[in-house]
Amino acid sequence: MKKHKVIEIRSLTDTTFVIRMERNGLNFQTGQFILLGLNGATDRREYSVYSGEEDDYLEVLVREVDGGKVSGKLKRLKPGDDLYVDGPFGFFKFAPSNFEVKKFLFVATGTGISPFHSFVKTHPALDYRLIHGVRLAEEAYDHNDFEEDRIVLCTSGEMKGDFYGRVTGYLAEKEIDEDTNCFLCGNSEMIYEVFDILTGKGVPVSNIYSEVYF
Repeated sequence: MKKHKVIEIRSLTDTTFVIRMERNGLNFQTGQFILLGLNGATDRREYSVYSGEEDDYLEVLVREVDGGKVSGKLKRLKPGDDLYVDGPFGFFKFAPSNFEVKKFLFVATGTGISPFHSFVKTHPALDYRLIHGVRLAEEAYDHNDFEEDRIVLCTSGEMKGDFYGRVTGYLAEKEIDEDTNCFLCGNSEMIYEVFDILTGKGVPVSNIYSEVYF
């Protein structure tokens, strides 16, 4: 594991925050994740890289979990503290040049927006639509980093988003071109349900890519 010094901790909500740390020469492909831990601690957790491939720093989006062995400690970090990073890992890699049809649908729940934030920071000219499902509108993590007409906020706990309900309810009502490349990131229940919705609308299985968040 390599040591990375914390640059900034940026709070988004009471329980969610972005850690910015020194890049320290770490190369990754957008969509991959890293393992984070603290000095002397055996517990480590996986976090998708939140920053872009060309940024001179490394960022992750973290939600503090009740009773979590790592997230609470990460929240108490301060600039200048050290983090220990292993990786990158994972196969949720994204390179637009690999796709003949460059039309993309991104579907996320909660902090599952992380890899898509990295996708768009790395490839700002993408033709994409992002559907982000959360409970409350305050959980629209850094939506200002996306083009306003390309992102849809689905809120299940209050009527303050673009759509009141879950991402599955939104997608069930929409037409989706069969040649769209679809990337799903979030809880397993959402991924299974969205997979069925997409294939039911004619999207081939080969056009669907997923990353499960626990």
